[in-house]
Amino acid sequence: MLEPISIDFAALNITTLLPMIITIVGALVIICIDLMTKELSRSFYTVLTMLFILLSLGTVFGFNGYSRGFFDVVLVDGIALIAQIIILVTSFLFIPLALGKRRFQEFAMAEFYALFLFMIAGFQFMVSSDNFILIFIGLETASLSLYTMIAMHNRAKAHEAAIKYFAMGALAAGFYVMSALIFYALTGSIEIHQIAQTLQARSFEPLVAILAGTVFMIGALGFKLSMVPFHTWTPDVYEGSSSALAGYMSIVPKIAGFVVAIRLFEMLIDSGVVWLENILYICVVLTMTFGNIVALVQEDVKRMLAFSSIAHAGFVLSAVLIGTTEANAGLFLYWILFMFANLGAFTMLWATRHRKNLWDNRYQHPFTKFSGMIKIMPAYAVVMGIFMFALAGMPPFSVFWGKLYLMSTAVNNGFVILAIIMALNSAIAIYYYMKLVVYMFLKEPISTDKDAYSSNISIALKVIIGFSVVITTISIVMIEPLLEIILNYITLSGF
Repeated sequence: MLEPISIDFAALNITTLLPMIITIVGALVIICIDLMTKELSRSFYTVLTMLFILLSLGTVFGFNGYSRGFFDVVLVDGIALIAQIIILVTSFLFIPLALGKRRFQEFAMAEFYALFLFMIAGFQFMVSSDNFILIFIGLETASLSLYTMIAMHNRAKAHEAAIKYFAMGALAAGFYVMSALIFYALTGSIEIHQIAQTLQARSFEPLVAILAGTVFMIGALGFKLSMVPFHTWTPDVYEGSSSALAGYMSIVPKIAGFVVAIRLFEMLIDSGVVWLENILYICVVLTMTFGNIVALVQEDVKRMLAFSSIAHAGFVLSAVLIGTTEANAGLFLYWILFMFANLGAFTMLWATRHRKNLWDNRYQHPFTKFSGMIKIMPAYAVVMGIFMFALAGMPPFSVFWGKLYLMSTAVNNGFVILAIIMALNSAIAIYYYMKLVVYMFLKEPISTDKDAYSSNISIALKVIIGFSVVITTISIVMIEPLLEIILNYITLSGF
């Protein structure tokens, strides 16, 4: 007779799951409320969602050390904590964008807010584990929620964007499963740290199988990170999504992908896999260069920001290539600073959102739309100009300090040529960001209707934009304390 399996509940350390449990419970609560009544407004669901995000964020701040839980598949370390903070803060800043002046279908549906919380939980699981199975569960939970949220925008382009994202996401999921299968077959483990130890003990043989597994994983993560050549979905999906959701997608899914890349690729590189370093080097250079060059010829501001986000992802991916504590700190510093500037820029596009295209048959936000904006709405033009200067990496605005820190890290670790390529790409980026500034400040307006530029603006949007502007402009005083906090978190991870 088989003996019953006894599980020590205390040993499961369920508290490691608490941030994810709160967001999942929040999603279920919203679904239950919606089943009981259909009369509640988007304001109620927005506030309720923000409340659950705050509760989850509070539990994340409650952790102060390394721990594992739930059969050791959940990993709470400094990298997991700081990534969750970025995810939750970005989510907290995003969801009030539902309170625009105009009413759009998705924000009137309770399901949108439930899916949003499920998506957050998925990303939290991704960054809080080094177990391939749990990472995959988190990846698919977040992705399936995001596909649906894009399609809920109820435009033909939104449906097209959701289908393209789903198709590419399914391909990436296949790559991920194939990679995990190969690594499991080679090592008998699905834990990243154990895989690295086993492969190192075997002197990374057989090489062909390890190379195949690594290439499949690069393909899977390359999709989330918009890494060239897996970037093809990015401009069309951003264009078809609402500007608010496009801004969110440019930040949160990528930080989750960066964390998985840090855990796997840095361990392999540290173990002496030189060919992986060479592959990543090529991917970094191609991604940042291609994104910048294609952004130069875009006619729509949203598509320009989509290609620029590809370039920014390539820039930050250099930190994974370098692989030091200093580089990892630079990655999180850069992404926090980028988060406020990029979300602010997309929020400005969301503030001018119309149900119909007023300026162009295809594009919602062509450059010509912003012609002479300084004469029509000077405050809006100045704010958008600040975000463009910041994203271009112009001092003293936020992203400049992130770029400077990453380039200095590259030089300090012997990647001098990489640092030069990063500097050249930063120079290219100035051109297309300043193109919008030229339209706003130096060209004559094509319309004097102020309502056309503020049709969706509301108090909630003004607060988010104002907060982003403040962080973007005064970031110079935040760099040292922010770096110190980031380094303290990373030290918990042993990186």
